[in-house]
Amino acid sequence: MNAGVIGIGRYVPERVMTNADLEKMVDTSDEWIRTRTGIEERRIAENDMDTSHMAERAGKEALRDAGLDAGDIDLILVATVTGDYGFPSVACLIQERLGAVNAVAMDISAACAGFIYGMITAKQYIDTNTYKNVLVIGVEKLSKITDWEDRNTAVLFGDGAGAAIIAPVDDDKGILSFDMGSDGSGAKYLYQNGDHLYMNGREVFKFAVRQMPESSLKVVEKAGLKKEDVDFLIPHQANIRIMEAARERLGLPQEKMASTVAKYGNTSSSSIPIALVEARESGKVKDGDVLVLVGFGGGLTWGAVALRWGK
Repeated sequence: MNAGVIGIGRYVPERVMTNADLEKMVDTSDEWIRTRTGIEERRIAENDMDTSHMAERAGKEALRDAGLDAGDIDLILVATVTGDYGFPSVACLIQERLGAVNAVAMDISAACAGFIYGMITAKQYIDTNTYKNVLVIGVEKLSKITDWEDRNTAVLFGDGAGAAIIAPVDDDKGILSFDMGSDGSGAKYLYQNGDHLYMNGREVFKFAVRQMPESSLKVVEKAGLKKEDVDFLIPHQANIRIMEAARERLGLPQEKMASTVAKYGNTSSSSIPIALVEARESGKVKDGDVLVLVGFGGGLTWGAVALRWGK
């Protein structure tokens, strides 16, 4: 049995912050934001909703989708850099709230690549018959570490959560291959400094437009596939220009790439699972489809998986 996705879920806050709203807060414009990033609006969690609350809601939705009870979960992996506390982990908080009494719980810190790291980690536990059902959640409340007076970063980020249950699936389905890596020499380009995040946009952009396409091609080749075999691309929703670079390298038409960046902005580790949920809901992801999921983040980190959809 391969490790694959048997259930997915997502949660985004109700509050919408538009580019027009940001024009009143920092020196920017709707046109400037849209042309450079593709972002039109983003969701912002209320003060009384923390990271774990969003993760809990996405996790419950994934459990319902998979037809599992919380007691069926053996391991909870939460990818986040904006935990409620320094410790305990967000995973431990939602283990208690979900009632997943049989689960080991821990967080993963790989920024925007975190959900892919979580999927790949889950696969190892399943492949070795250590655990059967792994709940992987990517969740961020980036609004609490965003400097709303910094026009370079305030326009980019939003809040949200996405979840997937990774479990054994049929031999011809599931994760076909993966690629992951880290480059600590780039840590200075994207990090949290005190209460706020800092980004050297130029350097991160250069890294991303190289690494996302490279990782996407690598997992296709590792899976023994050709670019023409890929049915749908789900990239990290950071910036439309970076996303387009990965799509073009795979030779895919625009309708075969998930794009939620316009309405949610960059939600870091939650962007890929949120986009996956919406792609399935819209009928763009079907049983048997070959998907490429790819992301990059602070660290610097990157990861990709080739996945044949279905149980």
